[in-house]
Amino acid sequence: ARQSSAKASTPVRIRSGPLWLRNVIAAEGYNPMRQWRFYFIFMLIKIIHWLGVLACVLLIISCFMPWAYYADIHQQFTSFYSQGNHYGRPGKFLVISGAIALVFMFLPRLWAKRVNLFLCALTVGYTIKTYILFVSCYNNYCPEKLPGVYLMLISSLIMLVGAVFTEMERG
Repeated sequence: ARQSSAKASTPVRIRSGPLWLRNVIAAEGYNPMRQWRFYFIFMLIKIIHWLGVLACVLLIISCFMPWAYYADIHQQFTSFYSQGNHYGRPGKFLVISGAIALVFMFLPRLWAKRVNLFLCALTVGYTIKTYILFVSCYNNYCPEKLPGVYLMLISSLIMLVGAVFTEMERG
């Protein structure tokens, strides 16, 4: 005896776009305003990806800018220089992690996106630690914060957001 499906055959539509969007449209029906909203979200994701790429470059640039000015010793500290190397050289790690994250943002492999997300999260933690180290007060004296330290902190956060909302081609 032949068995047949209880469902009637349905025509197959080929659409572009991610599967979750097609499922939402199929469940909720066609609504032009909803279509525009999803189009805006896709454009925002592409923009966030390119902002993450720009943030990788800005993180590398911020390592060469002055981060703090210590008036008691008349010195400007960067990520590669601190008097007596008391604060270390965080620029080495930040430049390497920024360059690796930049490469991984362009690789279309799933493992690269996952490694990039981990690396960017590690970089954010390290930049928060470095920010606190360079701008914290000591002996009733607070150093002057310069734009490089803010750029370092903000660019690492944008790198993380760019790694979370990454472009991934589905095949």
